Amino acid sequence: MLRGIEREALRIDDNGHLAQDEHPKALGSALTNSRITTDYSEALLEFITPVNHNIDDLLEGLTQTHAYAVRNLNGQKLWPVSMPCYVGDVANIPVARYGNSNTGKMKTLYRKGLTHRYGALMQIIAGVHFNFSVSNELWQRLYDDKIANGNGNACCSKSINFEDFVSESYFGLIRNYRRLVWVLPYFFGSSPALCGSFIKDQKVDFEFEKTGKGTLYLPYATSLRMSDLGYTNKEQDTLNISYNSLPEYLEGVGAAIKMPSKKFAQIGVNVDGDYRQLNSNILQIENEFYAPIRAKRVAKSGEKPSQALARAGVEYIEVRALDVNPFSPVGIDATQVRFLDLFLLHCLLSPSEDTDEAGEAEIAANLKAVVLEGRKPGLTLQRNGHAIGIKEWMHELFSELSTLAVLLDGEDSHAYQTALNTWAEAIDDPDKTLSGRVLHEVVVKGTDHSIWVHQLAKGYHEFLSHYPLSDETEQFYADEAKASLAEQQNIEQQPQDTFSEFLKQYFKDVVPAGTFEAK
Repeated sequence: MLRGIEREALRIDDNGHLAQDEHPKALGSALTNSRITTDYSEALLEFITPVNHNIDDLLEGLTQTHAYAVRNLNGQKLWPVSMPCYVGDVANIPVARYGNSNTGKMKTLYRKGLTHRYGALMQIIAGVHFNFSVSNELWQRLYDDKIANGNGNACCSKSINFEDFVSESYFGLIRNYRRLVWVLPYFFGSSPALCGSFIKDQKVDFEFEKTGKGTLYLPYATSLRMSDLGYTNKEQDTLNISYNSLPEYLEGVGAAIKMPSKKFAQIGVNVDGDYRQLNSNILQIENEFYAPIRAKRVAKSGEKPSQALARAGVEYIEVRALDVNPFSPVGIDATQVRFLDLFLLHCLLSPSEDTDEAGEAEIAANLKAVVLEGRKPGLTLQRNGHAIGIKEWMHELFSELSTLAVLLDGEDSHAYQTALNTWAEAIDDPDKTLSGRVLHEVVVKGTDHSIWVHQLAKGYHEFLSHYPLSDETEQFYADEAKASLAEQQNIEQQPQDTFSEFLKQYFKDVVPAGTFEAK
């Protein structure tokens, strides 16, 4: 198996407030550095690992990246949970800047468009993304078995070619994942509570309970980040993008990025020379499609994500349903990675029927139920139209995962079995889930959420500041930062079209002509 991790974290000042300064030069260019960049906000760091076969090496590399960054934040700290720190005026949330090249301006304008569409608060919610693929050797064995015996995932015909087999098998994984996605917020959701400043003047349907000076929480919630309060987009509810095959998926995404939005048209695109968004479609670009899992392929220069998939099929999948783990200095730990390995392999190797409208409704309802009340005693979900207790379903799943754990451990290890047993304890004792542990700190112990998180931030800052980095490792990161700044400067010195012309060319197959003219 091959894995990569992307972890987001807000920079905060000594008061626990959002940092207002620009991305530190010592961390390099957010446009071109492959290890350290920014997401929506100039203050929202994103740490990216290279692809790795080995879990220990993967997490060691992620920790080293954190350690180098913390040493170069001029005393600022990293906010170690998904939901944001105290935010005063939302106008003070700085949108990420990527320089003066057309590519950099486009990245900034995309984020400016998100601000106009959904508000800045939603965009500074942090998460962890887990990228996963299996080796070509495994794919070849599965393909050979399919051709010889017709075995394997039920997604494919016996005469399918290798590339299509891989893509359709990944889509089988995706369909199974979506049916079981509620499992991840149950165990790994860690945002049942938040700082009251996040709500501000919003009208919300949740009946929050309150503790401390301003902590709001739902007693059985697992992941408010995954709720309607978090990283969602109701405009996209009408898209109905299918995961039943790669061609259907690409057709759906293609239609979505061309679909006009009356609501977003009211914002305007270029108003008196001021760009407010890239365009007024439901999706400005494909990245705006919010989904708890994505099919991915590394794109060539200038290539859109869907073009890369159409060119050569699915290369890996990106799991996007993970809250930041507040009990880890890097937002995720080895037991989670091993559970994800087992979970995703199970989704890949199990039969995966197509999903119909009733199945989609069931997926959405189960996820919502677990996100808002996953630890509620006696909670039931729906499986193929029939009610099933959440504990019963999880025990069945873990029985199947245990077979994989034994297989992966072999004779010389118990790492996967130990990880699985660790999380199995949380089935019958929901207090052992991450959300249960969070509520123990802020409700049972009575520590205000912001105070508790700030204490964590200080402890992790101390840990990472003193984490051993060799001279060679520090020099590697310094050289990467320096090279990325030089690369950005080189990009900006190249001849380029006007920004309006650049956007016209980028979206020539997507939006009507004249959209980008100054008005």
